[in-house]
Amino acid sequence: MASISGKIAVMGGGSWATALAKLLLMNNDRILWYMRRDDRIADFKRLSHNPAYLSDVRFDTDRIDFSSDINEVCREADVLLLALPSPYIKSHLAKLTADIRTKYVVSAVKGIVPDENLTVTEYMSRFYHIPADHLVVVSGPCHAEEVALDRLSYLTVGAAETSLSEAFAKRIASRALKTIISQDIHGIEYGGVLKNVYAIMAGILHGMKNGDNFLAVLVSSSIREMERWVDAVAPAEGRNICNSAYLGDLLVTSYSRFSRNHNFGSMIGKGYSVKAAMMEMEMVTEGYYGAKCIHEINRKANVHIPIADAVYSILYEGAKPAQVIASLADELS
Repeated sequence: MASISGKIAVMGGGSWATALAKLLLMNNDRILWYMRRDDRIADFKRLSHNPAYLSDVRFDTDRIDFSSDINEVCREADVLLLALPSPYIKSHLAKLTADIRTKYVVSAVKGIVPDENLTVTEYMSRFYHIPADHLVVVSGPCHAEEVALDRLSYLTVGAAETSLSEAFAKRIASRALKTIISQDIHGIEYGGVLKNVYAIMAGILHGMKNGDNFLAVLVSSSIREMERWVDAVAPAEGRNICNSAYLGDLLVTSYSRFSRNHNFGSMIGKGYSVKAAMMEMEMVTEGYYGAKCIHEINRKANVHIPIADAVYSILYEGAKPAQVIASLADELS
């Protein structure tokens, strides 16, 4: 029977890390919390809320052991909950000298580690020697903002052993937060990346005022494309692409006003350059980085993914959205 007890640390200071910390403090007496900036930690302690994200959420900071020293946090914790933006995982972990091979690592990251083009669990296994039975993933469908508002939400918790998923699920469950258990670790991770890419295209359509009819075709085509790609890259028995971790997360990210990927795409659809849209975003747009990683992985996988390819061409090759969508419209059905 797997156990995931002991001290738990939240790694990251963004909105998703903040929402997860709130959940953890409902079921755990204390948590550790790694944040990169000492000034943010000082402001958090003074204000009793994250000064930069989800500032309406109040915390009992006497129950939080903050630190900007990643090694101190990793030595003290038994469980590391990664909620860092995927583009910065390598730079944060590059400072790590503490031995974490016996720790449990929970990834709440919806992105691929750039350059390596590995999912977070693959990266932690290969470079930090975390055993497979110590790896957990947390995915949607939900947004940090609605979790923080105590709106009814669902999270998917995946691990090789169901008992491990269930053990971690107990540490984050609440009256308003339900958990779904899965063993499809890599499928969940790749689905979490692709849905961000597709949400950018949904946002582009919205910004160009293409209407709901074509958007419905895009999203329904996206879930079939996701299934085709994930089945090729990470085959798994019994995967149901209509489950919440895949279709549900795609829907909420494509349509919600809280979706940074949708909002980023919407700006591009309204005429912003990619660079200008990136500068306008206050948080990391995971789909921007995910589009490049998926494109590079697919050079080997060679799966037909016209929607993901279309997003890549707009973001990285300077293709005109109107021309790309016109071409894409002839292909989708």
